[in-house]
Amino acid sequence: MQEQNHDKPAGLSSNSPAPIGAFEGIVAQRQNPRRPKQHGKKFPRGGGARPERTGSTSVPGTSAQPRNTAPREGRPGGKSRPQGGKRGGKRGFGTQPIVRNVHARKMGAPDVPEIEAGKLRIIPVGGNEEVGRNMTIFEYGEDIIIIDMGLQFPEEDMPGIDYIVPNVSYLQGKEKNIRGVLFTHGHLDHIGAAPILLKQLNYPTIIGRDFTLALIQRKCEDEEKGAAKKLKAIRVKSLQDRIRLGVFEIRFFEVEHSIMDAMGIAIVTPNGSIIHMGDWTITNEPMNPEASDIKYNHLEELPQPTFLMLESLGALKKGLPPSETEVHTNLQNLIKSAPGRIIIGTFASQIRRVAYLIEYAERQGKRVALEGYSMKVNIEVAQELGYLKVKKETLIPVADIHKVPNNQVVVICTGAQGEQNAALSRIVTDNHRFIKLEKSDTIVFSSSVIPGNERSIQRLKDNLYRKCDNVVHSDIMEIHIGGHGTIWEIEEILRQVKATYVLPVYANHYFLKEAAKIAYRLGYPEKNVFVLDNGGVLEVPKPDEGMPIVRKEKADTSYVFVDGLGVGDIGHVVLRDRQMLAQDGMLAVTVVIDSRSKKVMGNIQITSRGFIHVKENFDLVNDVKRKVQDIIKKNTSKETSLDWELVRNQIREQVGQFLFQKTERRPMVLPVVVEV
Repeated sequence: MQEQNHDKPAGLSSNSPAPIGAFEGIVAQRQNPRRPKQHGKKFPRGGGARPERTGSTSVPGTSAQPRNTAPREGRPGGKSRPQGGKRGGKRGFGTQPIVRNVHARKMGAPDVPEIEAGKLRIIPVGGNEEVGRNMTIFEYGEDIIIIDMGLQFPEEDMPGIDYIVPNVSYLQGKEKNIRGVLFTHGHLDHIGAAPILLKQLNYPTIIGRDFTLALIQRKCEDEEKGAAKKLKAIRVKSLQDRIRLGVFEIRFFEVEHSIMDAMGIAIVTPNGSIIHMGDWTITNEPMNPEASDIKYNHLEELPQPTFLMLESLGALKKGLPPSETEVHTNLQNLIKSAPGRIIIGTFASQIRRVAYLIEYAERQGKRVALEGYSMKVNIEVAQELGYLKVKKETLIPVADIHKVPNNQVVVICTGAQGEQNAALSRIVTDNHRFIKLEKSDTIVFSSSVIPGNERSIQRLKDNLYRKCDNVVHSDIMEIHIGGHGTIWEIEEILRQVKATYVLPVYANHYFLKEAAKIAYRLGYPEKNVFVLDNGGVLEVPKPDEGMPIVRKEKADTSYVFVDGLGVGDIGHVVLRDRQMLAQDGMLAVTVVIDSRSKKVMGNIQITSRGFIHVKENFDLVNDVKRKVQDIIKKNTSKETSLDWELVRNQIREQVGQFLFQKTERRPMVLPVVVEV
């Protein structure tokens, strides 16, 4: 085998048929029923149902109790996940999520072989090609641990999808080997998929700090009543704790991020040490002086070689982050001087910032209304854990803000990312029950722009500027600090940790490549920097047996979509149909045929949705009817039985071609042929 050569970077010394669409499938099922689909499959790629472990205790160290009566508001992203699907009805209460086959394994991606003895595998199954869906698997022999189980928000070409969760089919048949799931912090892109995936994996032990565990408990209870009692948790009481999970020794260290109880994780294995930062930043002039004392030099002392898994979402940002002191001073002045109501849109996970805002409002004798389900839940959890202390009279229901003079009202809400149904969007579109915007209101965007949300945020700002005279955002003054390290901060982490290998993670591919370039500039050779795609398998031998390699095989990381009650039952075919419907609409052709004469009975029914207005296009509709008549005449015979599939396919293809010739549009043609 190749001789091992753990190169230290220069300058870093050791001391330093054509597929059936959605609607067509329904029609085919009606005309040719098959056996009912089986629900309750455990994995998106099939596999029988497995018994769940029971008799577990609830999360220790938390006093949070399930709350299932509060209304859900908006999509996950303020960031809260809707309890009900778009079609109404509550998810998870009395019903089991539907887990079905999603789609085939990626083309050209052969199955990953079983792990060899003495090898360590690092497999990101989400988060390395997008923002969100963060999850990484670590495997050594028969021991597996996982870091994070996050969700990803849908993209613009995913109509109707609530969110996306990691594909865990690599773990199928290995559930008994999972020694634990570690969570770095409580953001939804790190814990949002936990209620679904923990259930699929038979509820393995979860490890985290108090606030993170409490949020997971709430989300599991929201997903399915009673699910929180099935959680088996190990509470990280102190960052000095060490936990043994099979062959893995787990250590913890402090990181600065925009949510309480964030932490980094160090994994010591026989083949070296893995340093996972989670999400992190180096705070500039922090409000809490202790945050300025966070250093990472001690990580250099971990057993070699070391692998630094570095969250890289800020790899294009230059300079130092804004001063936290300046940000809070600006927010305090805005609250103090607002001529009317002040409405602050921020992330629900910014608990420390929300706590400061409530404290400032309290000093000014103002009342605070929280709006957005995730905002209310997170503040409630923080209060129960003692992280937030506020006078009872300070917080008021949003329904009561009319009882308080406008210049004494502060509303803190979700929706600063422009989510369609979140609180701020409903306020600006006059769809909020209790808040109607006035010219004297002050609107504050205390949040950063998540990549991919630029257009929705711009529309939201445009609408707000039309209705209010006072709109404040980061382009005007410093009112937000991001939770992700900039170029300078990434350089500083690399200098302090002096890792043998660097693995940029948790961002789009181009961010990972830019983070790799930073490592190269600091002297890391290319062979010591690994930019993995989702599903990539980094295999690490023992230190004296060679260099780490990236296997040619990849784990299946195809999307698992969550849509209403369905988990994994929406695949690419259905999404393609939705995209087609959104672009050119649909045309349904319903025709009744006499079983003896094979002639059309009655009038052919034409129904259009999103294509043409039937009442205004009689000529085109009549042409289509004549076309259908001609198709049936040519493809049926009195002497033979009706060939259902032939007639439907001919109507679909020929009517589709005819409509394209007439309109240069391609609506989805849905033929319904009934024989009587």
